[in-house]
Amino acid sequence: MIAGTAVRTPLVRLHAPEAPAEVYLKLENLQPIGSFKIRGAYNAARRAGDVSAGLVTASAGNMAQGVAWAARELGVPCTVISPDHAPEAKVAAIERLGGRVIKLPFEEWWTVIEESRYEGVDGLFLHPVENEDVMAGNGTIGLEILEDLPDPDAVLVPWGGGGLFTGIASAVKAERPATRLFGCEIETAAPLNATLEAGSPQEVEYRTTFVDGAGAKALLPRMWARAEPLLDGAYTASLDETAAAIRLLAERARVIAEGAGALAPAAALSGRAGGGKIVCIVSGGNIDFSKLTTILEGRTP
Repeated sequence: MIAGTAVRTPLVRLHAPEAPAEVYLKLENLQPIGSFKIRGAYNAARRAGDVSAGLVTASAGNMAQGVAWAARELGVPCTVISPDHAPEAKVAAIERLGGRVIKLPFEEWWTVIEESRYEGVDGLFLHPVENEDVMAGNGTIGLEILEDLPDPDAVLVPWGGGGLFTGIASAVKAERPATRLFGCEIETAAPLNATLEAGSPQEVEYRTTFVDGAGAKALLPRMWARAEPLLDGAYTASLDETAAAIRLLAERARVIAEGAGALAPAAALSGRAGGGKIVCIVSGGNIDFSKLTTILEGRTP
């Protein structure tokens, strides 16, 4: 379903002698919309049947761009329910693709995520995380990784709602069960790590930062049930570690990563993920230039 729309992204070695492992980067920032979300969004839209009334999603930006891209390809309207802290670069990209953006306070937006609907807007709601066709599209990343590197010791995946992790982990574990799969969160929004530490689902205090494409205040119960059997563990990265990873990717690999896209490299470079062959999912590169400039100057936004 996604061939000809999503591209087969490269898996490249990060040449960083100081790294405690062989670090490989799966460059989903090179997708047409700058993130992996085009895979799942387009797959779900194409498999949904009649979408003549339009497509609707709830997203801070990247899933919204994927759905807007799909809607444009299918010739139907697109409406995006966005948290009011969504980066302007992502909002502008949605609008360039023809999407209509409705901004809500974070708590109201999270309710839309939990309830999978928004009253008063016509169209099919494509959940950014829980939709099985979205996860299936994400799973193609895992298959591509194993085609390029048949024996990775671990794959590190940024965790927002769990859809990217579950899709990739399902594909990788089916083909190579020995590979370990880890979720990566920012320290200011890390319910997965809190849940694993407590042994039961936890809600955390969510703080808005430049890492806007990952993290939440709680796990979605249906996603936790799917992801738990696939998880080998989770890591958090600090804001400074994430900013440092963005700088290193730009300097060594000439790769532009957004905050969420740098979480996996940050965890790998810290040594917390151990040695061996580690694949890091660079999930996207949609970062405001003002924030990127601050980071490249050596500061943390």
